[in-house]
Amino acid sequence: MNVTKDFFMMLSQNRMLNGAAKRWGLKLGAQSVVAGTTVEEMVQSIRKLNAIGISATIDNLGEFVFDKNEALQAKTQILAVIEAIHEHELDAHISLKPTQLGLDVDYDFCLENLREIVSVAHQHSIFVNFDMEDHAHLQPSFDILEELHKDYDNIGTVIQAYFFRAEEDIQKYKNYRLRIVKGAYKEPENLAYQTKEDIDANYIKLIEYHLLNGAFTSIATHDHHVINHVKKFVKEHGIPNDKFEFQMLYGFRKDMQLQLTREGYNFCTYVPFGIDWYGYFMRRLAERPQNLNLIVKQTFNKKTNTMIGLGAGAFLLGRMTKKAKR
Repeated sequence: MNVTKDFFMMLSQNRMLNGAAKRWGLKLGAQSVVAGTTVEEMVQSIRKLNAIGISATIDNLGEFVFDKNEALQAKTQILAVIEAIHEHELDAHISLKPTQLGLDVDYDFCLENLREIVSVAHQHSIFVNFDMEDHAHLQPSFDILEELHKDYDNIGTVIQAYFFRAEEDIQKYKNYRLRIVKGAYKEPENLAYQTKEDIDANYIKLIEYHLLNGAFTSIATHDHHVINHVKKFVKEHGIPNDKFEFQMLYGFRKDMQLQLTREGYNFCTYVPFGIDWYGYFMRRLAERPQNLNLIVKQTFNKKTNTMIGLGAGAFLLGRMTKKAKR
């Protein structure tokens, strides 16, 4: 499984394939886990979620931007999403990545882009979540968060359980609304836990700490063992439902998303959309390679995608098989 995970992480960082994916559109089954490529398509997807009692956090896909114009385009698109949330009265908020807004271009440039986004969102009472990325961007992202928090209270961030520093971070930022995740990037052994057992144990520890000591907690997992543990924990400690929510990714475990909503828990779906879907999609396969079975099944059942699905699917599976045999 580690070979498969490494393979998909490698693909997620391939700029040539990412560029080609933009030209292909949502192929290889990505249309089942990405809510369209336009604001209009995204709005329709969220309306369907809201109709069954599920809120959304919207990710206008894109990251690791190294060009100012591209970062400014991303800012314009995110501002359009904020206006769409307000105009259509969607039960939704924003998730964004600082690198998409120019963190790799210039720190102050990124800060001002984010300030404009947070300011407009604040005017409409819309929350903005800062998605945390790989270790190289971790501290600058926290620095920007702290700077903007001096003027705005509608921002929060993500704590990634695989980092050794996560326990210190969750204590430092306990007064923020936090999404707690296991982590989706490949990180070095000197900075992060490497085994599932260690990551899971730290994940539970962080969730329990923030539920007891922090502000609002978003528990982002598809793991029913973790979900059942949280259900029991909040009941035993008298933690009200308005202090937390469960989160899952758009297109995954839809039956469980609906079940938790019907049980009365707050539920939020992470809704990605846009043409820059490739890196996100590959990391979802890296996190849980079993998802490939679902994607292949969905792709090969759609006649319009058969040729690209067969060609790209054969390429991926062939490369995986070769690597696994080494």
